[in-house]
Parts: sequence; C-alpha cells; structure tokens
Amino acid sequence: MNDPIILYNGPVYTLNPAQPRAQAVAVRDGRIIAVGSEGKVRAAVTGRAEGINLNGRALIPALTDAHVHLVAHALARRNIALDDAATLDEALQRIDAAAQHLPEGAWVRGRGWDHSRWGRWPTAAHLDAVIGDRPAYFSRKDGHSAWVSSAALRLAGITGDTPDPPGGAIQREHGEPTGILLETAIDLVHRHIPEPEQDERLAAVREAITEAHSYGMVGMHLPASMTPGDGAQTLSDVQTLREHDHLHLRCLVYFGLDELDAALALGIRSGLGDRWVRIGGVKIFADGSLGSQTAEMLAPYEGSSNRGIAVLSFDDLRDAVRRSIHGGLAVMIHAIGDAANRKVLDAIEAALPGAPALRIPNRIEHCQVVHPNDLPRFARLGVIASMQPIHCTTDMAMAEQLWGRRCAYAYAWRALLNAGATLAFGSDAPVESLNPWLSIHAAVTRQRLDGEPAGGWYPEQRLTVEEALRGFCSGSATAAGTAHEQGMIAPGMLADLAVLSADPFKIDPSALHTVRADMTMLEGRIVWEG
Repeated sequence: MNDPIILYNGPVYTLNPAQPRAQAVAVRDGRIIAVGSEGKVRAAVTGRAEGINLNGRALIPALTDAHVHLVAHALARRNIALDDAATLDEALQRIDAAAQHLPEGAWVRGRGWDHSRWGRWPTAAHLDAVIGDRPAYFSRKDGHSAWVSSAALRLAGITGDTPDPPGGAIQREHGEPTGILLETAIDLVHRHIPEPEQDERLAAVREAITEAHSYGMVGMHLPASMTPGDGAQTLSDVQTLREHDHLHLRCLVYFGLDELDAALALGIRSGLGDRWVRIGGVKIFADGSLGSQTAEMLAPYEGSSNRGIAVLSFDDLRDAVRRSIHGGLAVMIHAIGDAANRKVLDAIEAALPGAPALRIPNRIEHCQVVHPNDLPRFARLGVIASMQPIHCTTDMAMAEQLWGRRCAYAYAWRALLNAGATLAFGSDAPVESLNPWLSIHAAVTRQRLDGEPAGGWYPEQRLTVEEALRGFCSGSATAAGTAHEQGMIAPGMLADLAVLSADPFKIDPSALHTVRADMTMLEGRIVWEG
C-alpha cells in the first residue's frame, strides 16, 4: 500500500452534485479516499502522507475525449497541415514547399483543407501543377472528402467510366473525375496508400498521448473510421502500447461495421476489457458531413435539390443495428443531418425489443442538426448524444449558408440537455484540434475566438462552464459505462485529476480556450507537469 497523497489549498470543483466544492482531496492506491475541507481530509488520513499544495489553482476531474481518431490524429500531426490555409494558392504553396523534402516516389499527404474558405473546390490539376506526377492524398477537414492528384487517380484506376460506389461519389466535370472523392469513394484511393510501419504509428501515438495530458485529459473513446479494419488496427496498437507500459490513457475502442461479423463470431461484447482498454461496440456511418454537403437532410440544402447521402439504406442500417445490439454490442452511429438522426433513432428503437441489456449505452455521434420532434427520443431510448462543440463555431457560417433557418436547432446542446439527454463531448480529432478547451469555450460562448458573433450564435443553446465540463467528465463516463468510478471527484472514484493553469469558473468565458493543465494525474500518478 502506497502512502496517501493530499492535494490541498483548492478550489476543488468535484462535479459531484452532492458536494460541488471542496478545498482538499486525499488519494490512496489510485482512488479518492476523502474530499472536503483541508482539516476534514487530513483527519481522514492516518499515518504519513505526501502533500501537493495547489496554491489556489483549480482542481477538476481529468477529462475524457468521447470521440477521437487517435492513430489518425497522431499521424496527421506529422503530415502537411492545411487547417489555416486561407486560400487555395496558400495551400498549394505549402504543399509545394513540403513535397520538396519528401523522398522521390513518396506519397504527398496532408489534411485540413476547407474549400468553403477558398470559394471553390480544388482539383487534381491544381496538385499536379505543384507536385508533378506524384501520388497525393489530402483529407478535407471533416474527413468526408479527399483531394487527390492525377497520379493517385491512375493508381486507383479511376476514370470517367468508374461508377460511383454505394454510399459515395466521384466528383466529375464534363464526365471526368476532378480529383475530389466523397464518402465511400475515398477508399478507392486510400487503399493504395502504403500503411505506416507499427513503430512509426506507436511513436506518433505516444506523442499524441502526451499532448492529451497537457490539456488535463486521460481518456479517449476511439471510433473506427471508414477505412476497413481500422477498429482492429487501433485495438492492436493500444494493446501493444499497454503491454509495454506506454499507454497512460483509458481507451474505449469501437470496431467498424466491416468488422461486425468477426466480432459476433468471436462472441465479443461491449465492456470486454479492463480500465485501460475496453470494447465499446460497433461504429456505423449513417450519412456524410455538412462541409461535403453529404449530411442527409429531411429537406434539401438551401438553394439546391441535394438532400445529402445515406451511406446505408434504411433497411441495411436497421439490420446492422439489430444484429449489433442483439449480439451484445452497443452501436455508435455517425449522424449529422436531421434525416440521418431520425433514421438512426428509428433503427435503435426497432432493435430494442427483446435485446439483451448492454453494459455500454448506444449513442449517436455528432447530432449536428436534430429535428425538434426527435429531441425527447434520446432520453426515452437511452441514447447518448455524443457531440463536438468546436464543430459549431468552426462551421456556423457554412451551416447558415447550407441549412438556413434549420440552424435554430443545430448543435442544440441546451435543447438536448433540457430534453433529458446525456451529452458526451469530444473533439473528432484530427477533424478538429484535440484541445478540449476549444470545445469548452465554444459550448459556453457559441463564439469564434475573435468574439464573433456578439452575444453568441443562437445563444439560447449555450451551456454553463459546469455543464460543458460535465460533457468531458461525467457525460463521457456515462457513455463508457464507467460513471460509477469516473467523471467526478468523490470517495471511491478513480483518482484521475487535473490541476489547471487558470480557474475556468472565474476567468472571462472568452479566455476558456487558453486553459491548460499544470498537472495531470492518472490513478494518483503524475503523468504530466507543465
């Protein structure tokens, strides 16, 4: 038994409704043993104890990101970043400069471009002009479109005669591919990109875990992407890190729909694993994204006849959901548009009769626009609303353009919360920054970092600081089926704690994005000191 640790001279924000504030916390053998005034906590600890003086700094439960593509984020940190490229010319200049340092024949790779900022879609010809006859692949910021070079199209055998795959589209001009691939069509090229070696992947992931610790984060929920086999690869990688004591992170891993049959055949169930690596369930895609105009909508996009793309027919969606849930695997379903969210709720509702009790709840990822009639269904069906508040402030101008008056019920955190839904918050990295404080700022202000729009965009949907933190703490724990030991500071809970650089309850909300961790603890062990 290790000597206890006392963290004192708070404030301590417990997120425990029964005891919201305290001055001190005692920890022994990875768990919290006392919370309260300094005198009360010291009296509860017998024998020798180590003391950590908070010196007035805020202590909160450590954060968990409820939606992050860990390996993709880790590798993306090493690729060409186009997130802040304000023009197509700027993006091309950056690609040109970076490509000159790559080995001959190597793929030119990157992510983060946003054509809505450039006023037009980029093309393969644009890439060819700066990199020549080299294969190139650049993922749009939302991950639902890819911009590729002519050499990449040739490697994939994509011509004007290539049919659109189910659930995807090859963008064309005068019948010929432009170099933009949407949804499932992305894999036509992606499958030809050489996979990084395991050592490269694991080294990148370790760097990303350190980044997470710097924000006060110790947990992640890891959904499979559209890439076949992604869930199994992620599970293998985090297990390898764990075996070598390099996984200082709690991971909830979701398989892809392509892996469902194998998981069911093996008898794998949600909740299998330990506190470090657990199986969440199966990730399914119902539609696309706002930026790629593939989110499935009940009514067409503004000024268009386009209603988006259903990645699966409703019959296939309903069948996949039923097979997963009745096989003991919770579903995590990507749904952006109001039509997709309704279909997913319908599919889950149809699957529940006769289904076994699940150790982890079903959930919808993103929930970016939900028809008001469907809001109460989340609580009634026990479906978690897993959302990424940063999407609201980065996408709001585009949402106004494409969704118009429907924005009144877009990114509707307050409305969902008032309807009884549990909110679990994440980043969707590498689509957005892994930094959770950007999402907390967005949830509380509904403003960009420049303070616009004044008063917040649809400010009636704003959350309080405590509610936003709950999304990354107790909300994420509920989504993982671990609320009995994570997400708040209370006796018996795991000692996952973050000492902050600034008090989020006292600083101006406009500064919430500047908060970082001075210290992050995982089961009472210090894994980060800033």
